[in-house]
Amino acid sequence: MQDILENLGELLGQNLALVVLAIVLFLAISSAVRIVPQSEKYVVERFGRLRSVLGPGINFIVPFIDRVRHKISILERQLPTHRQDAITADNVLVEVETSVFYRIIEPEKTVYRIRDIDAAIATTVAGIVRSEIGTVELDQVQSNRAQLIERIRESVVNVVDDWGIEVTRAEILDVNLDEATRAAMLQQLNAERARRAQVTEAEGKRRAVELAADGDLYAAEQQAKAKRVLAEAEAYATSAIAEAIAANGLEAAQYQIAIRQVDALTEVGKGNGKQTVILPASALDSFTEAFNLLKGRAK
Repeated sequence: MQDILENLGELLGQNLALVVLAIVLFLAISSAVRIVPQSEKYVVERFGRLRSVLGPGINFIVPFIDRVRHKISILERQLPTHRQDAITADNVLVEVETSVFYRIIEPEKTVYRIRDIDAAIATTVAGIVRSEIGTVELDQVQSNRAQLIERIRESVVNVVDDWGIEVTRAEILDVNLDEATRAAMLQQLNAERARRAQVTEAEGKRRAVELAADGDLYAAEQQAKAKRVLAEAEAYATSAIAEAIAANGLEAAQYQIAIRQVDALTEVGKGNGKQTVILPASALDSFTEAFNLLKGRAK
C-alpha cells in the first residue's frame, strides 16, 4: 500500500504542471465563452470601462480581463399602476390612474445614465400626465382619452430617449372624481335628460298637429273632389233631361215629374206598425196626371 502511494505521488509530481495547465485552460475557456439568452443582453467591462454589449447567442470575450458586469432583460416591462391627483383646465380635481409599458433597447445607456429606471419613468410620467390634463377640460378628458394618451406617450418618449428605453404604451386606466363633482355632474346629466324629454314631447305634439292638419286637408280635398264629381254628374243628368225634353216635348217632362211625385208618396207610406199619413190634395192629382200622361202615350 505504501508503494502505491509513493508511485502516485511521483506521478503527480511529474505531471503537476500539466494538471495546472489543464485547469487554467478550462477556466480560460469558461470565462471566454458567454452564451446569452434570447431575452437578455450582457454589458461587458474591461478594467471598469464599458467594453461591449453581448447579444443573444454565443459570444467570446478576453478571459480574466473582460467581465460581464450587468445582465439586462430586454423583455417588455410594466410599471406598477400609479394614482395621482391632477387639476383640469376648468379647475376640476380628478384622480388619474396610469400604467406604463417599456422595454430596454440600449442597455449601456440604461446602466450608466440612470440609477433607478422604474422610479425615473414613474416620476416623469406623473409630471407629464399632470401637465397634459391641466391643458384640457374635464369633458375632453373623458371624450378624447385616446388623443390624450397619445400626447402623453409622445412626451414620455422624448424625455426617456437618453435612457436607452422604448416606451411602448402609456395608458390612462381611469379618471375618478370626488363626490361633490360626481353629484354636480349627475344633476347636470338629469337636467339634460329632462330637457331632451321635453323637446321630444314638444316635437311629438307638433308632429301630431301637422299630421292632423294634413288629414283635414286631405279630407277637404276629397270632399271637394266628391262634390265636383256629383256636380258633373248632376250637370250630365240635367243635360240628358234637357235633351229628352227637347226631343219628346213638354209631356215627357211632366210625366217624369209625376212619376217622381208618386215615388215620393210611396216612400212616405212605408213604415213599420200603424201610422197615419196626411197627404195634400195635390198628391192625388199627381196620380191622375201620371195616369192621363201614360194613357196619352199609349195612344
